[in-house]
Amino acid sequence: MVVEQPKVEAPKIKAKPKNTWEIKDRVYYLKNRYKPLSYSIKTSNLYWFDPEKGYEREIKYCQNQRTCFVDEMKGDQRLEHIVFRSGVLFVEKEKTTLQKFLSLYHPLKDKLFYEYKPVEIASNQIDRLELEADAILMARQMDIDLAEAIMRVEKGSNVSNMSSKEIKRDLLLFARNNPDLFLELANDDNVVLRNFGIKAVEENILKLSSDQRYFLWGSNNRKIMTVPFDEHPYTALAHWFKTDEGMEVYTQIEKRIN
Repeated sequence: MVVEQPKVEAPKIKAKPKNTWEIKDRVYYLKNRYKPLSYSIKTSNLYWFDPEKGYEREIKYCQNQRTCFVDEMKGDQRLEHIVFRSGVLFVEKEKTTLQKFLSLYHPLKDKLFYEYKPVEIASNQIDRLELEADAILMARQMDIDLAEAIMRVEKGSNVSNMSSKEIKRDLLLFARNNPDLFLELANDDNVVLRNFGIKAVEENILKLSSDQRYFLWGSNNRKIMTVPFDEHPYTALAHWFKTDEGMEVYTQIEKRIN
């Protein structure tokens, strides 16, 4: 009788991650355009969480060491000051340890200072410009009712006294200067319904009670809806217009509104 021996699989060797660090000169800036004559940042008693090892490792920058990890250092540890001059620090490509200390491990990176990355900045600028272009194009093609509704969110009751050309002008400026909010409002159907409700009140077709708890017919003071507690009256009215009862009232108002 032959007894088969269990096969033992050879352990798989994990491929070492590729070194993606680019050797180049790097420039660092203090955030918020802070530009003192000189500014030193902390270089010791710092910790960085190592996701591979699963614990925090102490880091410091020493001129005579090839690593910034204390547990990998050998011999004397001569601490080196890191000083920004007029808010800027230029680090030559030969100082890889310092660059990695600043770009990868320092706990204040992107909080107190940041690495200047022109490609990343250009990419962000392109995204922003494309967003502005989308917003402006939508504003140019937008009908006046939706334009008025959006500008009422931005300017309030002043919109009632503006001409259509003034609304269109301010809409284009709003789209250019705040494209995120503009696109959000343009895709929110409640904005149009809120504006519809406001116009109905302005033209005395509806009334809002003094305590802002009820909407009533302007002609006979008959209550049509109660505003839920802690909700904006016109937001509540916009939601109510979507109900069966609200749609009937909406149709009646639509026939009478100018």
